[in-house]
Parts: sequence; structure tokens; C-alpha cells
Amino acid sequence: MDNPPQITRTLARYVVESRFSDLPASVVHDGRRALLNWVGCAVGGSHHEAVDKALKVRTRFAGTPQATVIARGQASDLMSAALINGISSHVHDFDDGQPRNTNLNPTAAVAPAPFALGELMKAHGRDVLHAFILGIEVECRIANAVYVTDNARWFTNSTTGVFGAAAAAGKLLGLDEQRMTWALGIAATQSSGLREMFGTMCKSFNCGRAAESGLLAALLAEEDFTSSDQSIEAPRGFAQVYLPGSDPSPIIAGLGESYELPYVTFKPFACGIVLHAAIDVCIQVRERYHLAPMQIDRIMIRVHPIVLKITGNPAPRTGLEGKFSVYHCASVALVDGAGGERQFQDDRVNDPQVLSLRQRIQAEADPAFRRDQASVRVTLTDGRVFEHTVEHAIGTLDNPLSDAALEGKFRALADGILPATSVNEAIDTCWAIDTLSDFSRLPATVAGAGTVTDTEG
Repeated sequence: MDNPPQITRTLARYVVESRFSDLPASVVHDGRRALLNWVGCAVGGSHHEAVDKALKVRTRFAGTPQATVIARGQASDLMSAALINGISSHVHDFDDGQPRNTNLNPTAAVAPAPFALGELMKAHGRDVLHAFILGIEVECRIANAVYVTDNARWFTNSTTGVFGAAAAAGKLLGLDEQRMTWALGIAATQSSGLREMFGTMCKSFNCGRAAESGLLAALLAEEDFTSSDQSIEAPRGFAQVYLPGSDPSPIIAGLGESYELPYVTFKPFACGIVLHAAIDVCIQVRERYHLAPMQIDRIMIRVHPIVLKITGNPAPRTGLEGKFSVYHCASVALVDGAGGERQFQDDRVNDPQVLSLRQRIQAEADPAFRRDQASVRVTLTDGRVFEHTVEHAIGTLDNPLSDAALEGKFRALADGILPATSVNEAIDTCWAIDTLSDFSRLPATVAGAGTVTDTEG
């Protein structure tokens, strides 16, 4: 491309010059919703075995306690807290989605950076929320520009999330335009993540690592650690490496005029968003016709082709693998009438009733279907046939979760992990985040059992 526009510097300038007062009130509220959902997901995943293992390793080498490790009753150094909180928030695949064309879960790789840094700095809650919103904006815009095919081998959350984490942390640190440009470049050279890791602990690790890497990028840039000024748009930069021939100019189109947060959706089910329509339609047909598993002879599900491309595993062996199996999702939805954390535990994946029904399911790709659409045909042992279609799955842009539903999701995720008083306080604090004179009040509400070491500001 001849004389490419200065994508990286223009993006950096926008983040640096953005004022909280510039944000539409609706986008600010979307930011509160996204933060509430992310904190709840981090609480819910805080005691997953992947978090246990990562925390065990990091604790051996951790530095001065500086930031809360959510719901673990302890603090760790800034970098470790960002890593662990990123893992815990995504490990159940229950967080959020940006269903435009990227398969992106926006908050898991971005939020841990300003959450940890804001606590350490005792920043104003408004500044943390602002930084968080800008980080999501940067991440989503880059993802929209370079992820245009479902055949991409790399994982969008981490490869583009690292930019969002760097932008958010850099905004909190008050980086100037040059340093913010460097921060985005340092983020670019750390960008990584493989879709091969889906169904393993590395999927959530990718998000935590991107948050940590983005935070490191901002801190290095603050110390004048240099990078290319054209890390995104250069011929050997991010965009051309990840999608050769791509045009990165849409990344900066309409900056400050249009926003990405209104396109972020929140998951009602604890798995990849491409599976939600299949789960929703199975739950609905179960409830509408009062079906019991022993009545069912066979099931045919029709879904968008991406569902089978990403989640066509017919024989998952673990809960994590179950999150990438449309067959397990349909089966457990019909058996349990749900698709929460419990439905993706190892014992549910290997439950005899779930397994038996799973073997009677066929799935068919229909290119005429949208991603939020699915249909099911259930044939009973007595010959009766029931059919049902979901046009827009719950939790999608056309059928979003309400504020009350997000609160309910938070409470369900925190049940048995945090006391009810802490849950209520955390929810109230998330809604009032931009009024907090000291952001560290929010991490304190979700610190968990034990005493968290005071942060050093």
C-alpha cells in the first residue's frame, strides 16, 4: 500500500485526547454493564483448576502484593494479578461476545489491566471506566479490520486484546501520543494466541497473558521503551502479518463518532457464543413440550455453518471440550434445561444420560441461517415429532440480557464463593463505578475470604 495512513499514531492520539465527557451516556452505561459482567465471570471462574494451577506457579515467583486476585483472598504483583484475573474471567467461556464478524470475547483480555492498575494507583473510578471503554474500542476496531474469515488460525481475544489492554493501561498512566504509539507497538510484537488451544486451559490463559502483556507494554512505553511507530499498518506490521492484503484503514474511521461497546453482548450460557442458539432452541423445545430424555428417539439440529466448523466435536471427554461440542450442548440442554457452569463440568460431559442422548443427535449446517438462529426437530419413541426455531438467541443484539438479568447472572456466578453482602456491594459498586473517588473500593468487594494485603500506591 502506497503511503498508508498512520493507523497506529492516529489510534494513539485518539486514546490520549479522549475525554470522559466525550462519551455518550449510553456508551458509559454499556461500559458499566460490561464491567459488571466481567467481574462476575472472574468471581465465578476464580476457583477453577486452571486458575489454581496458574496461581500456584505465579505465587512461587510473585513480587510485592499490589493488586487483588479476585475471590482468592489474596493480592499479588500487578502482572500476576492481571494474568490470573484474565484466566478466571474467561475460563468458563461465560463472559461476552462481539458478534459482528470476529468471534471476539472483548473484556477478558482488556479489563484485567485497568482493574489491577487502577487499584494500585487508587485511581478515580471514572478514569478506570474511561480507560476500559477505550481499550474495548481499540481492541474491537482492530479485530473488525483484520478478522474477516472464520478460517483464521489465531485467537482474536488475545491477538487483538493485547492492544486493548495496552491502550487502557496507557490511558490510566497518562501516556502522551508518542508513548501511547510505542505502547501499541510493544503490544503488537507480543500479539499471539492459537485457536488450536480451544478446549484446553490455554484458551483462557491466552486472555490473561494478553492482559498482562498489554499492561507491560504501557509500563515499558512510560519509560520510553521504543517500538515502531507503524506497528499496525506497516508492510511487516500486525495487519499484514495476520491478514496479508488487508486494509487497516477502517480501524480509525469514525473514531469518536461511533463506538463498539453497543455491539458487545453478554452470554447467558457458559460456552462459545456460536453455540447459544443451539442451546436456546433445545431448552425452549424441552420446556414447551415438557420433554424427558427417555422419550426422545433422535434429534436433528440445524445451525449456521460456523457452529460445526468450530464446535463439531461429537465425543468431548472433559468439560472444557464440551464447550466446543454442539452435540454435548444440545444434549445437556435437553437433559438439564440449562447451559451454565454446571453443564460444562467433567461429570456432566460423561454423565450416562447426557452421553446416551448425545449419541442420538445429528447436526446439520445451513448456510441460510444466521449465527443467532437455530432449529431443532425432536422425534419421540412413540413417533411424535416436535419442531422449534429460535430466530434470535437470548443474549444476542436482537434479544439482549437486561440489567436485571446481568445482576442475576452475577449472583449465580458468585453463589458459594462470596457472601451475599459482598455480592450486593460489588453489584452496586459496578453500577456506580464512575462516582468512586478511589477505584480500589471495587476490588475490595470481590477480594474473597481472608485479608488482602493493602496495595501500594
